[in-house]
Amino acid sequence: MTGASNRLGPSLVEALRRDGDRLRLMSRRGTGPGGVRGDLATGFDLPDALAGAEVVVHAASDARNAWEVDVAGTRRLVQAVDRDRLRHLVYVSIVGVDRIPWSYYRAKYAAEQVLLASGLPVTLVRITQYFGFVDELLETARRGPVLPVPMGWRAQPVDVRDAAAYLARVARQPPTGGVVEFGGPEELAVADIARAWVAARESGGHVVSTPVPGRLSTAFRDGAALPSGGERGQRTYAAHLRG
Repeated sequence: MTGASNRLGPSLVEALRRDGDRLRLMSRRGTGPGGVRGDLATGFDLPDALAGAEVVVHAASDARNAWEVDVAGTRRLVQAVDRDRLRHLVYVSIVGVDRIPWSYYRAKYAAEQVLLASGLPVTLVRITQYFGFVDELLETARRGPVLPVPMGWRAQPVDVRDAAAYLARVARQPPTGGVVEFGGPEELAVADIARAWVAARESGGHVVSTPVPGRLSTAFRDGAALPSGGERGQRTYAAHLRG
């Protein structure tokens, strides 16, 4: 597995370990239980880290350096895997990477194309935004008692543990050779998400829906961040806020 230290990592590690499989956690330092050293940004030690791996769950990502880590790093991963042993490579992507005009999403989509052209047995899993990430975005956007949010945007956020359980299940199934999607149990207006967050976490706050121009905003209003199919998680955002 790559990306064990990111937002998804701890839940995904737990889900992958439940069946007792031997799990290697690749990172630049290779520290901790099951840690092996491998650097996607340089290719250093990748062949050793991946030697003999039958299933690779590729969850590493870096929004600040996506073209080097996500795209070029995925190319390095493809070159380093043991093709004689590999049965399945699962790539963790994001719903909307093919429709939302944002540089990071374009990089994730480019990484998908690298994998689809690789000839490897792959499944690309596009997931909606995690609850914790939504919370952080709202906290960052808050201006004192006022929380401005883009008017008309829609989302379908998901619990990270639901996503991890789904990924672990996909990893043990035959590869699809294409894209599958996974999202939260309900589609919500971003303004309603913000109101629920304010009520639970910031009593007395006031949500203000603000028109946002541009192609990025149009994509979110048109539902580009919503899954068009696939399975759904069970835990709601309201339950997350209560918990």
